[in-house]
Amino acid sequence: MPDHQISAIICTHNRDNYLGAAIDSLLAQDFTADFEVVVVDNGSSDRTREVVEQRLGDSRVKYVFEPTIGLSVARNTGAKVASADIIAYLDDDAVASVSWLQVLYAAYQNNSKLAIAGGKVTLLWPPNTEPPSWLSQGLAGNLGAYDLGDKMIYIQQPGLTPRGLNYSLRRSFLAEIGGFDPQLGRVGKNLLSNEELQMTEFALERGWQVAYIPEALVAHNVAPERLKRSWFLNRGWWQGISECYREQLAGKADIGQLQRGSERFLRGLYKALKYFANPAERFDKLVYAYGQIGYLNAAIQGFLSTNKKS
Repeated sequence: MPDHQISAIICTHNRDNYLGAAIDSLLAQDFTADFEVVVVDNGSSDRTREVVEQRLGDSRVKYVFEPTIGLSVARNTGAKVASADIIAYLDDDAVASVSWLQVLYAAYQNNSKLAIAGGKVTLLWPPNTEPPSWLSQGLAGNLGAYDLGDKMIYIQQPGLTPRGLNYSLRRSFLAEIGGFDPQLGRVGKNLLSNEELQMTEFALERGWQVAYIPEALVAHNVAPERLKRSWFLNRGWWQGISECYREQLAGKADIGQLQRGSERFLRGLYKALKYFANPAERFDKLVYAYGQIGYLNAAIQGFLSTNKKS
């Protein structure tokens, strides 16, 4: 058996103001067996190393520096360093509930077909800050909010996959698919995503199960800079690019991408007008439409690149 029953991994890049609380929430876990906390410093230039070193007196904490920038790269590095068969990822700006690891570990122990599991995510707003009137429930998901109810659900639709900030998987499944795809996932300040969605597709295709477990609760800090409309537009743009890349990686890049992207763009504009009197829904649909421009841009770039090679 491995030294630890579960390995908690935090991949971090220049978030020293939140990182300490994230680590401390793991060290305070009410877990009946042995666990470790692996902090992957992904090329940080702030006080990240100092924050971790302050906690290295606890034998459960490990520090590793990964110079190649990219969330998927950092996640793979953390998995290589970790010793347990169950791996749980917590974002560097999140705080885990005290029973987080115990709930996740029990789920894997009770189901040998479980490949991926994650739980409910609530939002922690900055002091003296209220959610803006233009923020819809859908766009709150871009801030990390994730709530499929109060009962465990086995995910059948990849779009409902657990959030990466509250995410766990079985090591054997991760090895089976070759790790996280470095072509998806955040790299520096770009907001490339969809790597968890791809992982769920892989799991379901191979006969594994993916679960939402509400008791595996995590709270996610909302950074003040994310409460601007420009951040959501940028996030929507990168979501469109991510979707296009995911299709290309799956061998689904074709001329139909232009038709699908155009139809979704027009649908988004139509709905923005339809909900003109509702500021939250109106902005939600505008972000969606703007994301389709990013999707179309990536699709066109992909066609041009393919034609040059041929």
